[in-house]
Amino acid sequence: MNIRQVTFKSFGVDLVGDLYLPEGFEEGKKYKAIVGASPFPQVRGQIPATYGPEMASRGFIYLGFDYLGMGDSPALPGEYKQSRYMFRLIENTWDAVSYLGTLPFVEEIYGLGVCQGGSIIASAAVTDHRIKKIATVSGMMAADAFQWGDPAIAKQTIDAANASAQKMYETGEADYCWPIVLNDTMSREEFNALGVPMSDDTYNYYGKDGVAGPGKVKNFTTEHIGDQPMQSLISISEAYADKITQPTLVVYGSSAATAICSTNFIDRLTNNPVVMAFDEFSHVDFYWKPDAVKVSCDAVADFFNK
Repeated sequence: MNIRQVTFKSFGVDLVGDLYLPEGFEEGKKYKAIVGASPFPQVRGQIPATYGPEMASRGFIYLGFDYLGMGDSPALPGEYKQSRYMFRLIENTWDAVSYLGTLPFVEEIYGLGVCQGGSIIASAAVTDHRIKKIATVSGMMAADAFQWGDPAIAKQTIDAANASAQKMYETGEADYCWPIVLNDTMSREEFNALGVPMSDDTYNYYGKDGVAGPGKVKNFTTEHIGDQPMQSLISISEAYADKITQPTLVVYGSSAATAICSTNFIDRLTNNPVVMAFDEFSHVDFYWKPDAVKVSCDAVADFFNK
């Protein structure tokens, strides 16, 4: 496998990425390139390390990268690591597109987002028509259907984020929390006992004994800055779905707890999207299970090659 570690500028700092190149890559040829956007927490050692080789094996260039403040990418001066803000994730994606546009062997640029990465890619594509097609897999596309379903819980989450923002402003120190409740030391039994939705599915990937948990993936932690829900609860892709003009593929598990996040997004699209629903796969199965990854990558490759 041909991987190049690269850096590109965003907000004036160097974001660190991996460029996956097809077998037999030649500098003088032209290739279709993919910007990959990953789920929480946007580190390239998780989803990009799975989807990058898969898409490269199908003839594409794939860029996976650590978003601002994540993994090997620095936070902005005076700010903190693990600061995950939706608007900045979108701008980081625009800069990733700009970087790919500088490469002489890149012909066209597409966007592929998994989970929250789907929302990031779709949001970026609204006003970035350099992205010629987009695909979402297990996309957390529709915040209204999922994050705002219980107004009391949404208010509690926002109140906690507001308090964290105020505390950091006043103290000048980072305020960390566990936004998906799971911490870096919990056992599966401890996490399941909390009654969190999708707990077993989540632990399979993010838990300390999961396939991509702390210690398994470089620089990964489930700990994050406490004010990030102030932006993560705003779904730009959902609000502007009818403005997306690029051809769009939506892949999701129809029996997954998050299926409504894809179906509500599909309902708001006006660009005649291609939809592929699989009853046999959960939300997180598409992150790592070989059968789920294969069907999603096959679907994406076929869609991008049309």
